[in-house]
Amino acid sequence: MTTTTALVLLALGVAIIAGMGAYAFTLWREVKRRQAMQRDELQRAHNNCLENLEIVASSLLQEQVDVTEGAWRCKVLLEILDPQLMERPAFRPFGEVYARTQHLHTHSARKALAPRDRMREDRERLQVEAELRQPVLKAAAEVLEFRRNWPGSLQ
Repeated sequence: MTTTTALVLLALGVAIIAGMGAYAFTLWREVKRRQAMQRDELQRAHNNCLENLEIVASSLLQEQVDVTEGAWRCKVLLEILDPQLMERPAFRPFGEVYARTQHLHTHSARKALAPRDRMREDRERLQVEAELRQPVLKAAAEVLEFRRNWPGSLQ
């Protein structure tokens, strides 16, 4: 192998390595950009959940929404934020309402029920609501306090 051939091969090798390095750097920047977008999207989703949670809790306290519906919505939103939040004693009434009413029919399934069955389910739901109304309202107030103390909250 001549010196010229060796130098050409060396230059070619350096060019290939430099090209691969540039491509790797481009890929690394794209990964960082996507991670930042994912973090931003997660932050927006959390903020949206927090806003919705505040609206539902306020609606519960102002009795603009049924106890059952409000409790279900608060439970779902808290679980979206962090599944462990439902383990807090302050938020357990939401889970209790859900556990005691999850078997009841909703939407079109409810409409398909015979009037007698619908009435029976309504009585059962109203009994749960009457029994757990105060704990759920207290939990709704705790949600508003939780919302005020959430890291990054603008309130």
